[in-house]
Amino acid sequence: MSKMNRRSFRKFQITKSVLALLFVAGIIGILTPCLYAQAPTPPPQPQPQPQQPDSSDSGGPGSDQGPIVVPKKKAQPDDTPPPAPVAPKIKAPEGMPPVTLHVEVPEVTLDVGVVLEKTHQFVPGLHPANFKVYEDGKEQKVIGFKRTEAPITALMICEFASTSYQFIYDMRNAAFSFVQQLRPQDYVALMTFDMRTQIVTDFTQDKRQLMESINSLRIPGFSERNVFDALYEGLDRVSRIDGHKYIILIASGRDTFSKITLDKIYDKVKKTPDVTIFTISTGGLVRAITEGRGGFNQQLRDMDYLQADNQMKTFATMTGGMSFQPRFVGEYPDDFAAINQAIRSKYELVYHPTNDKQDGSFRRIKVELVDDEGHPLRMQDEKKKQLKYDLIVRDGYRARQVVE
Repeated sequence: MSKMNRRSFRKFQITKSVLALLFVAGIIGILTPCLYAQAPTPPPQPQPQPQQPDSSDSGGPGSDQGPIVVPKKKAQPDDTPPPAPVAPKIKAPEGMPPVTLHVEVPEVTLDVGVVLEKTHQFVPGLHPANFKVYEDGKEQKVIGFKRTEAPITALMICEFASTSYQFIYDMRNAAFSFVQQLRPQDYVALMTFDMRTQIVTDFTQDKRQLMESINSLRIPGFSERNVFDALYEGLDRVSRIDGHKYIILIASGRDTFSKITLDKIYDKVKKTPDVTIFTISTGGLVRAITEGRGGFNQQLRDMDYLQADNQMKTFATMTGGMSFQPRFVGEYPDDFAAINQAIRSKYELVYHPTNDKQDGSFRRIKVELVDDEGHPLRMQDEKKKQLKYDLIVRDGYRARQVVE
């Protein structure tokens, strides 16, 4: 090939390469804006601003940019009380568990009935200052006083033994008289005894049921009269009931074959709280007719009944109740009206005994009525005639026994 031709061919190749490069560069220039348009542009990040310290609560100047800010002390007003001292912490000795001290203050609630001796009427209108309470000879401070009149919970214990029909006749009439004076809210149960005790009717408010139960007592089974055993069991039964309870004991008072002795039944009466016993002696008419006859056996029988009357009276006196020895049927309504009045109308006194030991000892109680000047209270009727009155109150109570 000639030199001219070789030079022309070489120029053509160079020109072709240059055009190829320019073509590629043009394509890249066209595609580059499209690629940038498809890729999202990230938003600009905000620059963190340095925290400015609060010049109101800081101790340094407002332009201080240091890492530590010293707070200012706020001014306290002059009337601000100083802080209370911290109670010292008492540590128990090592090995001893934490101990809590519990102090129980004993409280005695005393029911006092004030009735006229002749008419057995309740004496109203008395005030706390009219009562003085003594426990073992020491005067007590009365902290609570009110007059109470509430429904009653009573257990009738009736002697039903084959001794003499007159005793059964008196028992039935006395029980009927008591039930007739009950109110709809009263709860009463009937228990009889001869050699054994028997629950005839459990506690009920149905007077008709009680009347039918009394009417069914016609033919007794045994002639033994275990009044100590019956009273002991009756006290056990009523002691399981909350509140104040009453026992109406209708019996001759003679005991013939009890396992419980007289000392044990007296101790049981003292230890049973919140129980008042009222006693009605039966057979008064027979005793009045036959009393004082000659013969050693008759004298022994008279002595037995005198002892029975004393026992029945003691049961009532120890618990703040009343005892009656009626001879005629006509006396029963008045006797039970007096019992009803004494049961429903009483003064309730509350005091904390000065002897707060809970040692199980027996504490004797004495209550006196005084006037405004501290002298024994005297009562008069409309004719300025002096009236005698009786205080119906327990002769004492037994303190709780704390087991060490």
